Amino acid sequence: MTNTSSANPATQVLPVILCGGSGTRLWPLSRSGFPKQFLVLSGDDSTKSLFQQAVERLNALGAGNSQSSNMAIGQTLIVTNEEHRFLVLDQLRELPHIQATLLLEPTGRNTAPALTLAALYASEKNASDPILVITPADQTIQNGPAFTKALQDCINVVVSDETKKTIAILGITPTAPETGYGYIKKGGAQGVHGEFAVEQFAEKPDAKTAQSYLENGHYFWNSGMFVLRASTWLAALKEFRPDILGATETAWVARTSDQSGDTEFVRPDKEIFKSIPSESIDYAVIEKCPGSNGLFTIKMVELDAGWNDLGAWDAVWQVGKKDDKGNVTSGDTLLSNTNNSLVHASSRLVGTVGIDNLVIIETADAVLVADRANSQDVKNIVIQLEQQQREEKNLHRKVARPWGWYDSVDEGERFKVKRIQVKPGASLSLQMHHHRAEHWIVVKGTAEITNGDKVIMLTENQSTYIPQGQTHRLANPGKTALEIIEVQSGGYLGEDDIVRFEDTYGRSK
Repeated sequence: MTNTSSANPATQVLPVILCGGSGTRLWPLSRSGFPKQFLVLSGDDSTKSLFQQAVERLNALGAGNSQSSNMAIGQTLIVTNEEHRFLVLDQLRELPHIQATLLLEPTGRNTAPALTLAALYASEKNASDPILVITPADQTIQNGPAFTKALQDCINVVVSDETKKTIAILGITPTAPETGYGYIKKGGAQGVHGEFAVEQFAEKPDAKTAQSYLENGHYFWNSGMFVLRASTWLAALKEFRPDILGATETAWVARTSDQSGDTEFVRPDKEIFKSIPSESIDYAVIEKCPGSNGLFTIKMVELDAGWNDLGAWDAVWQVGKKDDKGNVTSGDTLLSNTNNSLVHASSRLVGTVGIDNLVIIETADAVLVADRANSQDVKNIVIQLEQQQREEKNLHRKVARPWGWYDSVDEGERFKVKRIQVKPGASLSLQMHHHRAEHWIVVKGTAEITNGDKVIMLTENQSTYIPQGQTHRLANPGKTALEIIEVQSGGYLGEDDIVRFEDTYGRSK
């Protein structure tokens, strides 16, 4: 995969995955606590999440062929939100061959500060000024080899520029007059690596303009995927947005870090990071380059590989595997006289009769029904959820936690019932509740329970009671998953009624 001879040293390439965003247009599957990049939706591997697919695609850049023979793929940098770190970690554990560092944003500040964190980390850890290959975590690709070839071309474009002023971008071959994407206009003759000059960037057009772009043949969708050297990004940001660079550098200097197994967590200073201007990579730097009089150069490599950013349910239908009536289904579904529809069942049977061009998404606590043509407007439902402060915006009924998960099975006045699973060797925090008591029944596995000053072991069909205000902890000392049923009772049963004294996952006060 690499050539490390002193005469022709390998090019150091670092995959950078931008893993932010909440994917509101894919509600109710995508929620702020479990956004779309962590969902298994579609793409080049229907068994992996969009995030996992993105990680594997970039790490495939070193696959053996003439273009990659002098390329060393370094550790993957993942920029994500602090609250999603254990979702990322759990999904990375399913990719044991991937080594990654997590750069944790305390709050979302858009993609320009996110990339700056990656460039600062890469510059400190690598003396060779590595090439960064940047991609969002929530896109899908149907043709993996074509994608790899296009990115390798981008890398070669950047490597060939010794002035370190070139940024390469992937332009998607348009297949329709899409109004939801920005556009790139190419110009000039094709270069030796398949690249073109970029004449201009165009904002999201109206339908008439989008049709003219499609007919023109020189316009491509902006994929949000870039290739550049770490030093190039920092220099361009210093030129165009020194305020973002300065604030991000200050937060970076005051960072902290810790480990979870082989994975490093790096956290910029929380309060300083909040002061960073929120801006995208495109607006901060990329769109300024064509008019910068040669300060920085943008080159575009065309990508025709079945790309989709899955920005709405209609896009999920477009890339899905369709039956003979144009329907895409998932889960337990029965369809009659149904055409060109997307039907997703998460927790129960969903039946449809006599419908066309609809989206039906069922989860344990919410159901969405929408016209496919209006699926972009799902965001309006999310806005209403936020205005009403409803939990369905943020979390599913089944909620992932670093120690396992819980499923809120039922609730009513002064009670809540949860099914809880704890991973082997994991434990919840040592905690107490001011307003509720808890009854625990073990249904599978072995539980080690701290209840005040006592520690007891329980097995299947045994139970215990945790009084209100009592310090307690649940742990799984075994080698198989532990499952319990928890019945809460009291005047207030919110998740914020937890006082943590000790916590393996850094959540104690």
